[in-house]
Amino acid sequence: MMKTTLSKDGTTLAYNVTGNGPALIFITGATCYREFNPVLYDVSVFSTEFTVYNYDRRGRGDSGNTLPYAVEREIEDIEAMIDAAGGQAFLYGHSSGAILALKAALTLGNKVSKLAMYDAAYCPDAASLEEFKALSSDLYQLLQAGKNQEAITGFLEGIGIPQEAFESLYPDWQIMVDLAPTLAYDTTLASALPPVKEVAGLTTPAQIIVGEKSPESLQAVAQQLREAIPNAVYTVAKGQDHLPAAEVVLSVLTAFFKS
Repeated sequence: MMKTTLSKDGTTLAYNVTGNGPALIFITGATCYREFNPVLYDVSVFSTEFTVYNYDRRGRGDSGNTLPYAVEREIEDIEAMIDAAGGQAFLYGHSSGAILALKAALTLGNKVSKLAMYDAAYCPDAASLEEFKALSSDLYQLLQAGKNQEAITGFLEGIGIPQEAFESLYPDWQIMVDLAPTLAYDTTLASALPPVKEVAGLTTPAQIIVGEKSPESLQAVAQQLREAIPNAVYTVAKGQDHLPAAEVVLSVLTAFFKS
């Protein structure tokens, strides 16, 4: 059953609550929303151990989209979700959602009990950042021209998702096309280097997960975060790429969050 809450700027956030156990806020990546088939499957697995708060990030699904966009508004959205969960929660973020989870932990203090990130989608170095900004510029032009399908395909290829993986997304393809304008939000988040100086002061216990078969750029980012975050737990998910099996992720989340 859909629930709603309000973010600080008055934006409506739609979410579902599933499962039993400690509260876990699930922060999804680009072109995902709470009724997306892969997200629903992840939630069904995670909810065997946690009470999962699965919400539509702003601009997606049944959530509002108050403009202008700012990353800070998404952090306020996460705070609203934590408040809906009772004022304190675990955060698990995937890809651009991992960037948001880290920013939330840096901003929200002890409201975030523990933090887990899978393939945080920062750029690993200056050259990669320039390449990604060029990709983003092309993306914005396609979106402005209303070429959502070309934008989504170019984005997925540009971040290293192989074409054969697209087939698993086809049942949701039209929805992803409809959500393409929100790629501007994800590219804003990802157009940055890992905040190594900032995270050196992070006091929230952190778990870094990277797919063994994820793009080399994301593996480099994971190493930078591992070296920068005090006492971070680091796990390479064997046999997994940027779209990991929920069961593999759950085993890591359970070991970390419930320890």
